Amino acid sequence: MEKRTSLFTNAVIWFGVAVSVSEIEAGIEIGAEAAPGSLWLPLVLGHIVGGIFLFFVGLIGARIRVNAMETTASVYGTYGSKFFASLNLFQLVAWIAVLNAQGASVLAGLDLPISFPLTCVLLAVLIALWVFVGLRRFAKVTTVVMAVLAVLLAALTVKLFGTGSISAGASSSGADSAGHALGFWNIFEISMALPLSWLPVISDYTKDVEKPVRATAVSAIAYSIASFWMYFIGLEIASAGVGNDIAKAILLAGLGIPGIVIVVLSTVTTNFLAANSAGESAKAIVRRLNPKITGVVVSAISALLAISGIMDHYISFLYLIASVFAPMAAVLLVSFYFGKAGAVHTGEETAREEIACASGKAFWIWNLFAWLAGFVVYQVAVRLDSVPLGPTLLAVIVSAALAYARVLVKR
Repeated sequence: MEKRTSLFTNAVIWFGVAVSVSEIEAGIEIGAEAAPGSLWLPLVLGHIVGGIFLFFVGLIGARIRVNAMETTASVYGTYGSKFFASLNLFQLVAWIAVLNAQGASVLAGLDLPISFPLTCVLLAVLIALWVFVGLRRFAKVTTVVMAVLAVLLAALTVKLFGTGSISAGASSSGADSAGHALGFWNIFEISMALPLSWLPVISDYTKDVEKPVRATAVSAIAYSIASFWMYFIGLEIASAGVGNDIAKAILLAGLGIPGIVIVVLSTVTTNFLAANSAGESAKAIVRRLNPKITGVVVSAISALLAISGIMDHYISFLYLIASVFAPMAAVLLVSFYFGKAGAVHTGEETAREEIACASGKAFWIWNLFAWLAGFVVYQVAVRLDSVPLGPTLLAVIVSAALAYARVLVKR
């Protein structure tokens, strides 16, 4: 009998996913540009909505025991599933490169005696090693790593909290920029962007859980809480008078070597999950591919991209991820939970074949159209200065409404 992962294991995994430099930088962006007193409500709501999406998408993989991209076969058909798996593989390669570059940049600011390119390579080697050995073999190591990270991050939070006022930091930036301060929906969008970036990944891990509902809930909650914590650290850094320089903030807090440990471990633990999922997406495209070998190759490619300067396009990249995978998830959720695609919940041995045949050709063509409509709505909305609900929710509503219309017709 295949060994299933426990509630604790999933909590540790998804806590580690959220602990990353990218989450802290998102918090810095909000803290640097938000008007005083305006950031907490949209910040909290963005994480709640993102966590809810994570839960319901992850629950699909937990119930039918297939990886994230294979769950889309029941809604978009075999070719549609391969299409999204290809997009996911591409975004994961780029995402790992961004995270690698962010981590290496922070380490460079700590005056380490190694160059930025070499740091990117070393981080990629650590990620590849973790992927190759595997999550289950590293389960105890992962737990220890997360415990160390939690203690060090708590120390960083406490030390930074005494260096300045979050509200004062927001005042100095938000007030000076007057009409350019981030509005409610802008903050909401940034808060939700990173949780949503993991939608095409979560089922790669919930498919192996022992208790589907509880483990998926624990995963989503652990991620949301840790993510909010990282955003909060970003707000503290924004108010500390060091700009967006995380390395300076670490030095200001008096965390030399512990700061280096935080950056290295947070970069590796987050990128491990992304690299591992890249292997799963590759397997959804070509069944013969070995996910571990693919994950190692992806780590190597991402190191080259990190060195090439991909981090300069970080925010645009986040928006691109949301525009593709938020409407994809909306159609998946509606079709699975309200349509016949969700009727397949058992039979792990034949799950992949059953879900691929769960719906007819017209059904998945319509769903692809629903996704495309949401994608277009997002691309238009994101170019406007201020949009009620934000581009992500607008895209989700459009795609979900079209998908539900098809469900009603079939009934």
